[in-house]
Formats: sequence, structure tokens, C-alpha cells
Amino acid sequence: MTRIAGMAGNRGRNLLNIADREPGGAEFAVVLTTDPDAPVLEAAAERDIPTEVVPLGDELSRREHEEAVLEALSDYEFDLVCLDGYMRILSNTFLDEVPTTLNVHPALLPSFPGMDAWSDALEAGVSVTGCTVHVVTDATDEDGAVVEEKVDAGPIVTQEPIPVYEGDDEDTLKERVLYEGEFRAYPRAVKWVAESAVDIDLEAGEVTVDADTPTAPDSAGLPTRRLVSDDRADELRYGENPHQDAAVYADYTCDEASVVHADQLNEGAKALSYNNYNDADGALNLIKEFDEPAAAVIKHTNPAGCATADSLADAYEKALSTDPMSAFGGIVALNRECDAATAEQIIDSFKEVVVAPGYTDAALEVLFEKDNLRVLDVGEVGERTERFTEKPLVGGRLVQERDLQSISAADLEIVTEREPTDAELETMVFAWQTLKHVKSNGICFADGTETVGIGMGQVSRVDAVRLAAMKADEHAEGKDAEGAVMASDAFFPFPDGIEAAAEAGIEAVIQPGGSVNDEDVIEAADEHGMAMAFTGQRSFRHD
Repeated sequence: MTRIAGMAGNRGRNLLNIADREPGGAEFAVVLTTDPDAPVLEAAAERDIPTEVVPLGDELSRREHEEAVLEALSDYEFDLVCLDGYMRILSNTFLDEVPTTLNVHPALLPSFPGMDAWSDALEAGVSVTGCTVHVVTDATDEDGAVVEEKVDAGPIVTQEPIPVYEGDDEDTLKERVLYEGEFRAYPRAVKWVAESAVDIDLEAGEVTVDADTPTAPDSAGLPTRRLVSDDRADELRYGENPHQDAAVYADYTCDEASVVHADQLNEGAKALSYNNYNDADGALNLIKEFDEPAAAVIKHTNPAGCATADSLADAYEKALSTDPMSAFGGIVALNRECDAATAEQIIDSFKEVVVAPGYTDAALEVLFEKDNLRVLDVGEVGERTERFTEKPLVGGRLVQERDLQSISAADLEIVTEREPTDAELETMVFAWQTLKHVKSNGICFADGTETVGIGMGQVSRVDAVRLAAMKADEHAEGKDAEGAVMASDAFFPFPDGIEAAAEAGIEAVIQPGGSVNDEDVIEAADEHGMAMAFTGQRSFRHD
């Protein structure tokens, strides 16, 4: 365990933040201050951290003060010294006798060293400042006088950038740098030291951090530290609900077709809402799965229907017919230029948004008949280049590789007595690619390359099957589940899902496999004359 000697001048908020978070398991052995009335003393005592006071005293020289500090710390064992607003330049009298000493400075060194970093940043008119955690080195001459160019000049361990906004003053900037910068960077540096990930070469003036790499082999290439800078593209009317404020932020380095960067062609229509952006993004991501002309209708980020066909108009007709009732007020996405025939079908019922890689003039004339149908042109759909997706959590965020898995019939393991027909194999592949975009637990019934019924977001897999069956039976127009293929985003834990599918008319199944009850599930499929294929990979979607 790494034990810290903290040295603070007043409130010691960085030290207390480190004490509360215990980065890398580090704990404080002692907190020392120069002021007997410093608030950090009481706060440390509340955390059962021993404290010491060594007043500066006008009669003490720099060396004498540092010797007094060393004496006060002599009864404690520690591996690291952390300074926090310690209003005294330290020399080698102290530094040579203690382990590594770190300090946090409220600017991105070497810019704005010294006592007035916040006002210096504001005066310079910079748009970004931040903080720097650095190794403390001797900044005095042989007589103990301070050498200004050596102050805050020790090797840098880590930094954290912070934006400077129009209208900031020293107080607002100081608070932002502390809470958004120093409270991130200082615990990070302590964690690295505690985990022996830092190599400090004072002679060379260099710090090497093994953990701070652009890729980490044990995390599939995920960086150990991420900096995200997005620009607010627009303020939205509200968030998911009217009582929530919201905005959309843009990443201008993204080259992939995106609803954030799409042109809204009918400028008189109202702007996209938070939910519109979310649903349109989901719809666009779904149709990117297919090379053939494809259409999808999305509601609350789930497909109400999806299909591919020889023509875009046929694809849209088949997608809509899966669940036209649920598609009311939905989002339409197309992976081809929208033509007039497709546009005529789209405006036949209420839709919020249509997303496509272009429109014919005739199609636009049709679509513009609907005043509040937002028409988005995302440009060429092209390749999917964004590698990661993320989900914010309270206190952090989850980051994962995007689910870009794509299967072919050759990848499937046939596990039943009956082998699927070529047509069933084609449908299995289509259903699996569609199912990736259905909230788990998810089930997709499909016939040919069109959905028939979709069961989404159920906590029970058999209930998802029943929901898909109900949708196919009650909501689909001109089609049903008889003879269809069922796709499941995870294995069936029990045969009941297969029984429910058979009752609905399903004749073939694609699923990951991997349940301890696979044999029972396969046996149930064989009893009903079903063909079943395992993908060997799961396709959960939880957001």
C-alpha cells in the first residue's frame, strides 16, 4: 500500500479528494500544514488522518523551515509526498530526504507558471487551460533564493485540459479547473505511482508512465485515458421529456454518415428533438447493415419493421407492413436515394423524420407536402468508421467496441436433424443482422428478407417470442409467422421459447447457442421438425 504525506496551505481540497477516493489503494499517513487554523486539519481529523502543524515563522530560513518539516514527518512512514497549495517553494534540503514529491499546478505547464495562473490565462485570452501534476524539483539557488524560471518546472506526470468560456472570471475559472481538472488529474497521478506505473528520471527531467499508453493490450486497444472534446451544435427544445434541458454536440472529426451532421432539407420544418436524434441514429445504423436496397422504420430506437428488396419502394412497403400501427409517428431510414415512389408511401401515414443518402427532386416535392416531416440528407452512407460506442453512467461511462459483427451462411453451425433450406439460410442472416438493433431480450421473426414480427426489450426470452408472435399475428399486414425464421439475440435457456415459436408457425431458428440446456432445446426443435443454426456469438443490445 502506498502511504502519502500530504502538505497543504489552507483547505487542502485536492488532498481530501485523494483521501476519499484512495486511488490505487493509496492512503494518507499524515497531513501537514503551516497554518494552525487551516480547515484541512479538521477535515483530515474527521477522516482519522494524523495531522501536523509547522508554522512558517518569519525568523526561520528556508532550510530551517524544511528541517522542521522533516522533523515533524519523521515519525511517519510514507512513500509519496503530495503538495496542495503549500505556500512555500521547497529546496533540496527537503526534497533529497523524502520520496517523490508531487504538486498540482492550475495551468497547462509550461504555460502560466507561478501564483497567478488563472488570471494569466484569462489575460492571454486562451480558450483552453487546465492543470498539471508534476514532480517537484529544487527552484532555489545556493543561497536559498527562489529562481523564478525553475518554479513549477519539474517533469510533468499528467495534465487535464479545461475550457475557458466567454465571461469567465478568475473565480469561475478557478473552480472549474479544480473540480473538473485537478480532481481528475491528481488522483490519476497518485494511482499510477501506487501501481508502480511511473518511472521518474530527475537527471533527464523525464517521466515515463507505462499505464498511459494509446492502446492497452488487455483492453482490446481501448486507451487508458480519453479526452473528448465536442462542440455544441444546437440547443434542443427539451430532452426525452419536456422538463429536461438538452443539447446535441458534434464531433467534427467523424467521417461516417451521421444524423448529427445531416442536412435538414425542408428548412421551414421544426428542428429535430432529442428523441428524433436518438431514433434517427438507430434507424440509420440499422440500414447500414445491408448492401441491398433497405428500409427501416424505428420507434423508440427499436425497429417496427425492416426489409431489403430489389427496389427501395418494395423494401419500404415490406418494412412498414410488419407493424404499421407501431410505425405511426416513427422514423424512416433508407440506404438508397429516395425516389418519388418511396416518398409517396412514406407520406401515406404520419412519420416524424426520414433519413436517406439523397433524394430525387420528385421525391422532395412529395415529402415537402408534409410540413413537419423532417427530411435529412446524410450523404453517401459509405463505410462504418466509428469504432467505439459509449454510455454515460453516474460517475463515469462505459466504452465498448461497436458491434460490427456480420455473419454469412457459411459461419453457421447446423445443430438439428433437419438442415435449413437455402432460402431459410438467407433469412437467418437477414434476421440476425436486423436483430443486432433490437433491444434485448430481442426476438425477430422474418420471412425472406423482411421482418414479420419483432419482440423487443423483454426481461424473459419466452415473453419476447410471444410478443413477436403477437405482433406477427395481430399487427402485420399481408404476412404472418407461418413458415418464418426466428432469430434470438442470446441462447434459449429452456425449450419453452422453441415451443412458443412452434406454436406461432416458426420453422427455422438462428441463435447463439451455448446454454447448458442446448441439448434440450435442440431436441425440442427436432420434435417440431425445425432447422436450427448456432452463430456462436451473442447480439445483446441494452441501450
